[in-house]
Amino acid sequence: MTLALDDRTFEANASGVPAAAHGEHPDPRTMALLAGWSYVALFGLAVFANFMVRERLVDTADAATTFTNLADNQGLVRAAIVAFIVVFALDVVVAWALHHLFRPAGAALSALSAWFRIVYTVFLGVAVVFLYLVLRLVGTTTDGTAAHITALGDTIREANTMLALEAFNVTWLVGLVAFGVHLILLGALILRSPITSRALGIVLIVAGAAYIFDTAAYTLVAGYADNAAVFTAIVAGPAVIAEAAFTLWLLLRAGSGAWPPKPEAGSPADRGV
Repeated sequence: MTLALDDRTFEANASGVPAAAHGEHPDPRTMALLAGWSYVALFGLAVFANFMVRERLVDTADAATTFTNLADNQGLVRAAIVAFIVVFALDVVVAWALHHLFRPAGAALSALSAWFRIVYTVFLGVAVVFLYLVLRLVGTTTDGTAAHITALGDTIREANTMLALEAFNVTWLVGLVAFGVHLILLGALILRSPITSRALGIVLIVAGAAYIFDTAAYTLVAGYADNAAVFTAIVAGPAVIAEAAFTLWLLLRAGSGAWPPKPEAGSPADRGV
C-alpha cells in the first residue's frame, strides 16, 4: 500500500502506518563502503586481540604459566578487551549496513540474516565479560580491594583463570553458530539474485557451515583438543577466503552501477521474500 502526500510517496506496513518516504533509504554504495571498511577494522582488531594477545599469552596445558603471562602483561590484556569491545560495536554497524545493502535481494531474508549477526554479537559481548574476570583474578592492588581474591591462593586463582578463559572461548563458540547461519543466509541472498557472482555466495555458505561444524565438533567430539589444529584449519581456510573476498567486493563493487539489480520475474527476491 502507498500513500501520496505533498508529491512524496510513502510505503505503509501491514498496520497501515507509513514506513518510510520514497528515496530515503540509505545509499547502497555508502552502505557497502561502511560494511567493507568496518570489516577491515574487524579483521585487524580480531587478529590483534585473539592471536597477538590471547593465543600468545594463554597456554591451555599450563595454568601457572598462563597466570604468570597474564599477570605480567595486564596492559596487553586490557588492550585486547578494548579491541574486542570495538569489534562488538562494529559488528552491529556491519549487520545494519548489510541489511540495507541486501534488501533488494529479499527484505525478509536480509532482516533475518542481520538478526543472526546481532545474536552472534551479543554472545561476543557476553564472552568479553569473562576477560574482565580474568583481569580481576590476575590483578594485584595495594589498597585491599582485591583481598578476597588474593585470599584464594595462587593455585585456586590459576584454576579459576583457566575456567574464565574457557568460558570466554565456549561463549564465543556458541555465538559463532549464529554467525555461521548469518553467512549462510548472506550466501543465499547472493545466490537468489544478480547482485554478484554466485561463487561468492557459495564460499560464504561453505564458510558459515564450517563455523557451525566447528562448534558441533567441539561439543560432540571428546578428543577435540587433540585435533584442534585440524578443526581450526577446516574453519580458517573457508572463512578467510570467503570473508576476504566478500570484503573486497564490498569495497570495490557492491552498491555501484545500476543498484538494485533487477531480480528475475517470479523469483523469491522479486516477491520481496
